[in-house]
Amino acid sequence: MDIRRLDLNLLRTLDAMLETRSVSAAGRRLGSSQPAVSAALAKLRIAFRDELFVRTGNGMQPTSTALALAEPLRRILEAIDRDLLRVTSFDPATSTRRFTLSTSDIGELVFLPRLIDLLHREAPHATARALAVPHARLEEAMERGEVDIAIGYFPDLTGPNIRSVALFEHPFVCLVRAGHPTIGDTLSMEQFLSADHLVVNQDGRSQEIFERLMAERRLKRRIMLHLPHFMSVPLLVASTDLISTVPLTLAITSMNTPGLRYLAPPLPIPRIPLRLFWHRRMANEPAITWLRERLRIELADRDPYPDTLLDRATGLATAPAST
Repeated sequence: MDIRRLDLNLLRTLDAMLETRSVSAAGRRLGSSQPAVSAALAKLRIAFRDELFVRTGNGMQPTSTALALAEPLRRILEAIDRDLLRVTSFDPATSTRRFTLSTSDIGELVFLPRLIDLLHREAPHATARALAVPHARLEEAMERGEVDIAIGYFPDLTGPNIRSVALFEHPFVCLVRAGHPTIGDTLSMEQFLSADHLVVNQDGRSQEIFERLMAERRLKRRIMLHLPHFMSVPLLVASTDLISTVPLTLAITSMNTPGLRYLAPPLPIPRIPLRLFWHRRMANEPAITWLRERLRIELADRDPYPDTLLDRATGLATAPAST
């Protein structure tokens, strides 16, 4: 047998002939003409070096070789159909897919609860993994398939193979401890500039929005403590006289920290523009397409902490973010 002469269409023709024992019936089943089936049968005979089917008074009867091929051929075609279907479709209800996303520690607070809720509701057997990929190699990680999607503020993720969609813009607030010696229920510019500040210098870029605004306005404050991440900020602010300007979601999720409160900044700060990113190579991957579209619907224009909550709690005025 010369397997190099075979292709999928020839194998389907052989299967149809084994099922129907008729060139014309096989053609109808395959959506092909009778001459096309006859031509395919001729190629099959050459490849298998066997007549495969012999014309009799009862139609085209398979030879012993053709009969021996029937069962393994059926298994092969079923496996091909099954595996191709798995690649080109996605059933969230049964999938055990693990989704990998990259976001910041603040992004974990904003997005992961929504993601887990989505998976529980619609893809209960799927799992997720969050990675903190350095910004400098995030596009490479997406190119290599190490990261399925990225969610957050990634202003440098603009390569020609990167696709994205806007979700929402998230505001800043100032964290202050209750009983601060100089700051009461509101925060003036004078109080803000004279206070000792805690600043987060992480790989994430959201803080640069505020720092750029301060530089543009030539405003200077005393930075007493630099940290590499946000997670210890609430406890440190609640137990010292430091203040810190942070995304609102950190303030809201930290309200169970005793002695902590948040106030409106004394100047309008551009919001953090949050987006959902994916690589072009994953644009038509069914599982990622499903996740991307569901997250877009879940998150687009739906900040988990809306303006009504923000305005009621702090009276915060904001300016549109620049990107």
